[in-house]
Amino acid sequence: MGVRETFGTDVLLTGWGHSRFGKLADETLESLIVSVSREAISNAGIEPARVDEIYLGQYNSGMVPLGFASSLALQVSDDLANTPATRVENACASGSAAVQQGVKSLLAGTARTVLVIGAEKMTHAPADLVGAALLGADYELAGRASSTGFAGLFAEVARHYEKRHGPVGDALGLIAAKNHRNGVDNPYAQLRKDLGAQFCQTVSDQNPIVADPLRRTDCSPVSDGAAAVVLSTAPTSGAATEPVRLTGFGHANDFLPAAKRDPLEFAGSVAAWRRALDMAGTALDGLDLVEVHDCFTIAELVLYEVIGLTPRGQGRRAVEEGWVDRDGRLPVNLSGGLKAKGHPVGATGVSQHVLAAMQLSGTAGAMQLGGARRAAVHNMGGLAVANYVSVLEAV
Repeated sequence: MGVRETFGTDVLLTGWGHSRFGKLADETLESLIVSVSREAISNAGIEPARVDEIYLGQYNSGMVPLGFASSLALQVSDDLANTPATRVENACASGSAAVQQGVKSLLAGTARTVLVIGAEKMTHAPADLVGAALLGADYELAGRASSTGFAGLFAEVARHYEKRHGPVGDALGLIAAKNHRNGVDNPYAQLRKDLGAQFCQTVSDQNPIVADPLRRTDCSPVSDGAAAVVLSTAPTSGAATEPVRLTGFGHANDFLPAAKRDPLEFAGSVAAWRRALDMAGTALDGLDLVEVHDCFTIAELVLYEVIGLTPRGQGRRAVEEGWVDRDGRLPVNLSGGLKAKGHPVGATGVSQHVLAAMQLSGTAGAMQLGGARRAAVHNMGGLAVANYVSVLEAV
């Protein structure tokens, strides 16, 4: 099974680009979009005129005044004039939503080459504006004041988890330490410092509580950044790397009101994961690495259970016993994840696809996992409301 067998059309990642993530004061939304798009098109070995359609994943929600950014990629070249371009938004999953829209254009036969971009500019905005924008993705808190923002929502998840399954503070610290350790090897990462488990597990002046029980090291940072990928139905001659094949994808939305969701079930993530792996015709033990949406360390802990790495309530085992480390049975977030790499909201999903593709094409540099052949990417918007999963494999 796979996308090619299911739909009769191959979907390949043939070129990609990625900016550094972090506080990029000298970059604008436009400059980020243009630079990663040029890099992706060049690395795919094609001329801009070959692009049939463009999708831009961007959340924005007022963080930049321009609310109509779909045509910014046309600044790459005059040859892109009149190319269809659409902005896609689905909260923190906007990037993967854009990827799947591009995939569906290829499968529908309306395009043979699609440029997908994820981009966000956040760090210039005041903290209260960023907080209000992100809370626009929550049914109960949208438009309301909150001192803890989305950290408060995921802190509630952590408290629910502790009530059912016992303390998790040390396990969350291990997850943070692992991702910071991995981030050291990622040249695009915002936070490239190995903080160590003890620092991440300990409340201090440098690592205060943000929303009990979550510490600063349990929370992904506010970031600027962009990533882009060219999707094609056939290999492109002159490409800088071997292509990577999409073999499965899944998308599932959960109910928006919190009262209609079990805070620990992440039911939409479960559904998207199963759909993607079923389409790819693989199982967890067929994967060599996974990139998951660790906006907060408690999310990564719950996701160990969602993907079936451990039974429910036993997610701590995966990190305590080293299963998710670089040399473990299933490395998770070799990029450093959102925790260390950064989380420019609209860029995150595209970035996850690009970094997984780098692993599978053997071009991940210091991040490289030897012998990587198949990877899964998980990206979610809101508190597991919009959920996307892709399965990628080396060609």
